[in-house]
Amino acid sequence: MSSVDLFSLATSGVNASGKLLQTTSNNIANVNTPGYVRERTELNNSQVFGVEIGNTERVINVFAQNQLRRDITAVGELEAFSSKASAIDTLLAGDANSISKGLSEYFSALQTAADDPTNLASREQVLGKSESLLQRMRTLSDYMIEKEEELNLEFTSLVNRANTLIGNIGDLNGNIVIANGNSTSDQPSALLNERDKAVDELSSIIGINVKESQSQNGAITINLTSGESLVLDNGAFNLFEVNTNADLSLKQLALETNFGSQTKGDASLRVQESDLGGALGGLFKYRNEVLGPTMRDVGQLSVAFADSMNQQNKLGMDLDGQLGGNIFDIPTFRGLAYEDTNGDYIVTAQVTEGMGSQLTDADYKVEVRAVSAGVPSEIEITLLNADGTPKKDGSGNDVVFSNFAVSSGFNELPGGIEVDFSGPSSYTVGNEFLIQPTKTIASKIDFNTTRPEDLAFATPVRGQADNTNLGDANVVNVSVNNTEVGNSAFDGAGGLLSTAPAQIRFTAADAYDVIDGTGSVVASVSGISDLNNLISQAGITPAPGYDLSLDGVPRAGDSFSMEYNTDGFNDNSNALNLAALQNENLVQVSSEASNTQRTFQDAYASMVGRIGQDASMAKVSLASAEAMQVQSENWFQSVSGVSLDEEAANLIKYQQSYAAAARILTTAQELFNTILQSAR
Repeated sequence: MSSVDLFSLATSGVNASGKLLQTTSNNIANVNTPGYVRERTELNNSQVFGVEIGNTERVINVFAQNQLRRDITAVGELEAFSSKASAIDTLLAGDANSISKGLSEYFSALQTAADDPTNLASREQVLGKSESLLQRMRTLSDYMIEKEEELNLEFTSLVNRANTLIGNIGDLNGNIVIANGNSTSDQPSALLNERDKAVDELSSIIGINVKESQSQNGAITINLTSGESLVLDNGAFNLFEVNTNADLSLKQLALETNFGSQTKGDASLRVQESDLGGALGGLFKYRNEVLGPTMRDVGQLSVAFADSMNQQNKLGMDLDGQLGGNIFDIPTFRGLAYEDTNGDYIVTAQVTEGMGSQLTDADYKVEVRAVSAGVPSEIEITLLNADGTPKKDGSGNDVVFSNFAVSSGFNELPGGIEVDFSGPSSYTVGNEFLIQPTKTIASKIDFNTTRPEDLAFATPVRGQADNTNLGDANVVNVSVNNTEVGNSAFDGAGGLLSTAPAQIRFTAADAYDVIDGTGSVVASVSGISDLNNLISQAGITPAPGYDLSLDGVPRAGDSFSMEYNTDGFNDNSNALNLAALQNENLVQVSSEASNTQRTFQDAYASMVGRIGQDASMAKVSLASAEAMQVQSENWFQSVSGVSLDEEAANLIKYQQSYAAAARILTTAQELFNTILQSAR
């Protein structure tokens, strides 16, 4: 082998060792650089002599990288959901804001006041506990309204960050393709690392699928897990946008396409939040499964409580000797027009008095199906979940009420609400409105009175047996179910109508006459089998709104009188009825009318239990996802991370090979000099 051959061998060896030293030094220098992937330089045996320097490329395992990204997405989603759900759980379960504690204190005050119904101090205590209970409901509702506003700001912030990353990845795609086209050896590692770092951050915000492009050198395509394209291999990309429909506080996500083509127009594609994943998906899941339903559950419970108290108080007599009125004021609420419904419409809805126990947590989508004289005559009603999707019945079908006839004024809808269509604009078929009876109503319920005298603790009618009765029958109950003036026997001025039933007179042990205030017999009944609700058994129409029940065995000639309970302020029977509502099933479970209702306490406990379970399961799932992410991170780092021990060993090895190659070069020089001297 000639000295020229030695020069070639030595030069290739020095260059190769230098390149290896350069690559190793670069790895060591970037050991603390986030997103850096260690590099490796390939050496090839020359077909002539020496060594050839191959490509310098990143050492990466695509499977480990994709697994790590999936775990990053899972952790991002669960972190966002868990932290938010835990905050709601802590709020609901704490004594300071517990509706359950407020209910217990309120009904306890009612029981105390029932022991002495004329005591103003006890009545003041009932009003005080009522205010405390309302304040708890307002606090929870206001807190969740604020959280919804904060959530919308987070949506906007995350969407803006995702769009920035999507744009950066698209630009980097183009730069990488250009760099690969200009170089036939080394990869553009810095660009690739920067792109991978952006992709990893994007995967923490949303769930994505990343694929290597088959048509572009080094480019990648990124799709949502549901299939929509975010980044195309030619560098083009689509961006997210946040918009709303009828409810301006309910943010929705869409994908604004940018085809960049004259043959295919751009469009806005609705993105299903349930398929997103990542932090953005976790926030939408929290809103749709925790925050939204809880807001409506609190509202539903508040309305059921306030309406039931109002109705029972109206069946009693207050400390002024008058019929009771509403204790609480339940406000009306406006219907919201959907995006395609343009016009000056006023859709007003309210809870139907006495129907608060039928109210569910559903929102209402109302579509006008027919119009008469500019106002709706027929509508279609779809019950919605908090996320805007249709509610399902027990068979899995959408809960829809079609061909629902309406007229002017308030029209009762299913579920305890009524709606009125007005406004200067004429309605047209296809107009759509969103009605949300329970979302924020807990923040708006207020007192209708602050006078303790207005608490109607007495029953407005009393019944008693005649002193000359020969039988042993006694009055065991006087019940009142309607005190509406004009629709009952009550005159609204502290008395009964003269045509109202005033006496029950038995003509036999199983027969009796009903006599009004003028002494006229208004009904005769015979062949009775029990003594309960004698006025109802007589079938008197219109019904007077009260009834009488006896116990014992009456005899012919026995008489029982009924009259307005004038000065009956020591009567506590309606106060006991108010207190008994604590154990009544007055809160609707779902949109299925056949389902058994729940008590106030059970409804609240169910809500707290559901949120607590969601928060607990999210914590467990998050811990599991974090453990899996650590494993994936370790797997990825074992392949692509920089090991200082390994690089230090390589540094020594390459240093020795460099020195050896340099020694060959020195030897070749000495041999060449010796040959020259010999030739002289």
